Amino acid sequence: MNFDYTPKVQALREKLLAFFDEHIYPNERAFAAEIALNRQNGNAWLPTELVETLKQRARDAGLWNLFLPDSQRGAGLTNLEYAPLCEIMGRVPWAPEVFNCNAPDTGNMETLERYASAENKREWLEPLLEGQIRSAFLMTEPEVASSDATNIQTRIVRDGDSYVINGHKWWSTGAGDPRCKLYIVMGKTDPDAPRHQQQSMILVPADATGITVNRPLTVFGYDDAPHGHMEITLDNVRVPASNLLLGEGRGFEIAQGRLGPGRIHHCMRLIGLAERALELMSKRVLQRVAFGKPIAAQTVTQERIAEARCMIEQARLLTLKTAYMMDTVGNKGARGEIAMIKVVAPNIACQVIDWAIQAHGAAGMSDDFPLAYAYTSARTLRFADGPDEVHRNAIAKLELAKYAPREAGAASSGSAAGDKAR
Repeated sequence: MNFDYTPKVQALREKLLAFFDEHIYPNERAFAAEIALNRQNGNAWLPTELVETLKQRARDAGLWNLFLPDSQRGAGLTNLEYAPLCEIMGRVPWAPEVFNCNAPDTGNMETLERYASAENKREWLEPLLEGQIRSAFLMTEPEVASSDATNIQTRIVRDGDSYVINGHKWWSTGAGDPRCKLYIVMGKTDPDAPRHQQQSMILVPADATGITVNRPLTVFGYDDAPHGHMEITLDNVRVPASNLLLGEGRGFEIAQGRLGPGRIHHCMRLIGLAERALELMSKRVLQRVAFGKPIAAQTVTQERIAEARCMIEQARLLTLKTAYMMDTVGNKGARGEIAMIKVVAPNIACQVIDWAIQAHGAAGMSDDFPLAYAYTSARTLRFADGPDEVHRNAIAKLELAKYAPREAGAASSGSAAGDKAR
């Protein structure tokens, strides 16, 4: 595994870093102020003019659609090449949209690229790639423990040339944005099929008859306007049968193809967020004096800074290894690493950001600094795309399978393999 930056990646990194210095960091307060003004005027759910202006600048700089490996529609980067770029974009939570590299749209665009028909790509993927519309992924449901996706109750029933959808979803990220025009919905087409062949995914226009967006859900008090996390009801929603992705019963197959890239993108961005927190913490403790010496001179502070650096480097290396494996052996072959980094990255980010908040004193909990919202974002990702517990279980099962009893006749070779593993 070689993690050196290619000349192309190095050039893009330099462009991105310069873009952040010129356009992102100086506008952090302006972004929050524009949303606050929209809220004061009665509608916080308006796309910000700031982000729309910066999108054009990103396009002009060649910093658009950097994701989407193995596709002529993307920037021609592998997952490994995209990782350091995605990390930079993650340093400010709202920044990825500027480059059209934001969740859930990146995962949804990858889903459409891999699994949608040519007609559906024209209708939905192309405007998403142009940044003209946005999308949401509707999987989680309030009535069941959705960490076990086989619990999902939403029904997708064939009726002639259509499917009729009935269900109740929530935590549908991005669905509050007025530009959100497409939902990718997971539901059951055949409750009597084998457990992992009951579910399917289908494309649903956000303005289809029978859809009700009930309310935005808050995360530690933040409603995340203007994109939000919405509760949605689908009541006899009818869409063409051609909107079904791949075919009935293939929802889990698609979910694994979608969630692998989605999970690692989250982890890449989280490492950038943790880096930003460590940077802010280090600068703060060098400037502040307590008990007669800089806070940076306190050994407890030094221990936290040292530990934060170690944790970030470890998480970054695991992320890069995961990206490398996704590129070389595929998402299925990298499923163990994907699960591991999805546990590691949110947890280290939460810890590093928490230390940074502590170093800022009470100010760290206020919106005068970006740390409170950063913590909220990182903590959310211990649930999004699967909670820690599910990923830990998956990791443990893969590990135990290495040593599980084999069929008759394999005992001796198993012993040798065990000796080698030790």
